[in-house]
Amino acid sequence: MRQSYQLKGGALLACSDDTAPLQLCIAPDTAERDWLRQRFGLDAHTLDSALDPDEISRVEFHPGALFLIWKRPESYSGNENCTFEVSSFGMLLDERQLLLIATADSLLCSLHKRRDLQRPLDVLLALLLSNIHHYQGHLKVIKLAARELQQRFNQTMHNQHLLQMFGLSESLIYYLNAIQSNGAVLGRLRDYGERAGFEAATLGLLDDLIIENEQCIKQAEIYASVLSGLMDARGNLLNANMNEMLRKLTLINVVFLPLNLIAGIGGMSEFSMITQAVPWWVSYPLFIAALTGLAGLMLLGLRRLFGSPPARTLPPSACRPVRAAS
Repeated sequence: MRQSYQLKGGALLACSDDTAPLQLCIAPDTAERDWLRQRFGLDAHTLDSALDPDEISRVEFHPGALFLIWKRPESYSGNENCTFEVSSFGMLLDERQLLLIATADSLLCSLHKRRDLQRPLDVLLALLLSNIHHYQGHLKVIKLAARELQQRFNQTMHNQHLLQMFGLSESLIYYLNAIQSNGAVLGRLRDYGERAGFEAATLGLLDDLIIENEQCIKQAEIYASVLSGLMDARGNLLNANMNEMLRKLTLINVVFLPLNLIAGIGGMSEFSMITQAVPWWVSYPLFIAALTGLAGLMLLGLRRLFGSPPARTLPPSACRPVRAAS
């Protein structure tokens, strides 16, 4: 789907002109891909890279134009795994137009209220700034979600909350990688602006973008480190609680095992029938003695099988003192 926008009074206004300063292609089909190749000279690899969610951020400089791939955060849908996804979109900027290639139509939602967009370069910088703020907003949501999951985990000790914390940790790693790659693109774009003769205000805005992106990187690193430490602590706490539960179950088994043994011996009607010629006060003690002897043999065998190997002793020659050389 194609959308065209013109810049009037510093705002974006939808239109149907293919020569408008802003062109947006959302998940282009075959016909639209052919139009992009003919109109802007984009090859199939470039189009696929702009729509690939795993593509890293980069910028390519061409005579009179630049092509940029930027990593943006996806809108959070509230899935049960608490995962935050990232995607890529492409931007082609020349002297007259800005072309945007994306997979979703929510790319320009944050720019409709702007009233300071006078040229395609302003739209590009405003879009980059909006995406950095989007990352910062998602990082705050991740922090709040991590706190809530910690409280739920402390109350229920359920594995599901620990898995959700794993999802948040994985999302932070992807976010950190995306923000760092975006920072490299901003640095190259700043150097290109100096060579291309950008205005001082535009270069200042690029400096602000680099600073805010670096702050976003630091924030993501702190959240990732804190969440990783909390996950390790919660995992150890879960293991400790599981060990305590197993200890209690073992104590219950130890308490009831002698009772089961006594009940089993007392209910051996077949044994009483077999040994009816022998007085019970002789047959039963002999049976218990046989069980005790069998248990001792099994204990001795297990110790020999799983016991520690005997300590190795040094030969007497190794223990002789060494005389100092005169």
